[in-house]
Amino acid sequence: MPTYVTRTVAAPMPNLENLRKQAKLYLRWHRDGRYPVAVQIRAVLPRFRGLTDREVLQQSFKLADAQELVARQAGFESWQALKAGVQTVTENKVSTAIATPALNAAEPNLFIADFETACAFYTVKLGFEIVFTYGEPPFYGQIRRGQALLNLRLIRRPVFVDDIREREELLAASMTVGSAAEIRALFAEFQAAGVDFFRPLKQEPWGARTFIVRDPDGNLLLFAGTAT
Repeated sequence: MPTYVTRTVAAPMPNLENLRKQAKLYLRWHRDGRYPVAVQIRAVLPRFRGLTDREVLQQSFKLADAQELVARQAGFESWQALKAGVQTVTENKVSTAIATPALNAAEPNLFIADFETACAFYTVKLGFEIVFTYGEPPFYGQIRRGQALLNLRLIRRPVFVDDIREREELLAASMTVGSAAEIRALFAEFQAAGVDFFRPLKQEPWGARTFIVRDPDGNLLLFAGTAT
């Protein structure tokens, strides 16, 4: 349960002028052919879904589209709805309970030497799916299995100069499953796929069942489940 501190404050007031500037910035980025904005457009605006980064940047994208992008990112269906919401907040100062911010998720970044090889390993052998890739050719991307998200970052020179990762068992990411039956099933699935295990399935002194996978770049990935 979050901890609440109650105080009387003015409700946060979004600055409409700043939002307009943000929309114009997105418009300029699209015209300049910047791929990061293509990722945001595709993820937020329904009519651009299913297109590649290049296709998104080749599509017509007007100021109204950029304003809709800003609005949807703020949780509104349209620019008009966003303006009305800002106006309402501006005109009404209310007493509000402010919750201590909670972190919803974490996305470990894995450093890799070959993007295609890494994607093949994680999708074919570990059962992940690609959420997105960025760059042509890609040098950054995100993969997902269930609620677990991992980011892949192409690095063309060694990040670690020796075997310190294995010597010190430096984990790149830790992921959890549910019951002991699930962790055993996942271990068996990875065994059948020919995955390279740094450490096989074992029961820890504190009760959890864990195993560690080594990816093609030497990243150590821990998978953990409950003892029962």
